[in-house]
Amino acid sequence: MKQMSNDRITTVQTAVIISNFMLGSGILTLPRASVEKVGTPDVWISVLIGGTVALLVGVFMAALAKLHINQTVYQFTQKLLGKWVGGIIGIAFVIYFFMTAAYQVRVLSEVTEFFLLEGTPPWVIVMVFIWVSFYLMTSGINPIARLFEVILPITIVIYVLVMLMSLRIFEIDHLRPVLGQGIMPPLRGVQTTSLSFLGVEIILILTAFMDNPKKSVKAVVYGTAIPFFIYLLTVIIVVGGLSIDVVITRTWPTLDLVRSFELSGLIFERFESFFLVIWIMQIYSSFVITYYAAALGLSQVFKAKMMKCLYILLPIVFLVSTLPKNTSALFVYGSLLGNTALYLFVSMTIILFGLTKWKKGSVK
Repeated sequence: MKQMSNDRITTVQTAVIISNFMLGSGILTLPRASVEKVGTPDVWISVLIGGTVALLVGVFMAALAKLHINQTVYQFTQKLLGKWVGGIIGIAFVIYFFMTAAYQVRVLSEVTEFFLLEGTPPWVIVMVFIWVSFYLMTSGINPIARLFEVILPITIVIYVLVMLMSLRIFEIDHLRPVLGQGIMPPLRGVQTTSLSFLGVEIILILTAFMDNPKKSVKAVVYGTAIPFFIYLLTVIIVVGGLSIDVVITRTWPTLDLVRSFELSGLIFERFESFFLVIWIMQIYSSFVITYYAAALGLSQVFKAKMMKCLYILLPIVFLVSTLPKNTSALFVYGSLLGNTALYLFVSMTIILFGLTKWKKGSVK
């Protein structure tokens, strides 16, 4: 396992990791979750506001992280709050990251079993996925970043292409009337849409690996902009193609949209399998970085070897991924996880930023 001192990433790689983290299960779940909360065609407004809020929070986190050069959030939390309190907060961060990893791999299992490998035991899908991911994580953050640099452009090109093809069944009337019931419905959906932008908090860890940590804010802006565009495009195309009445009844509305059309004469006349391939690559990215962040946290909080921590989390992540009994329970688990993370990271960022400024002021 490479050590942090020689395992560096560029600003572009940092932005790419942030984007890949965000572009996970939200691609499939955001349209239904947002329509369920808003109840009107104005869900795209909720995405606009939610994405902006996530960007501002991310910039604030980056500003905190670059005040602690070469230290992750696990390390400077202990420095600011003391070994015991900081350690407890660090463990809370670890729990969030490995539970997010478990959620991502469970979503992958559900979708893969339903659409691609019908009849395959879910545990087989989960185990294969975890071990393939584990192999990459043992090499350190730089190889992870380099693979993500390959995955992201492929995802963007194919995803945008598929969404543009979906314009064949797009009806602008499905997005009308705009603000027909006022501004309150879109505002109700802001928290839900903000949860899809969770991932920006990884900057609290990545800044320690950056070769130029002063550009962490820039990395957050670029890293958030790509998911912002893709999520906005997704909601507009899915709602415009299916209507809110249909979206709210579908478990995976984005996939249902892709399955609802075909183009005769092409090599791929139906695109859901093609679409799922790039989505699986994104879930792989989200899983890898969250699992790695959890293992790194264990390593730094308990002063243990990184490889040992990677192994320790294997059975834990597998068992947690089996806890939701069905898809409905999985969505509840995801919402609970997202809300907890929102309050945990925002509140701790404010506290840690205040303590950092106060301690630096005291020194002066």
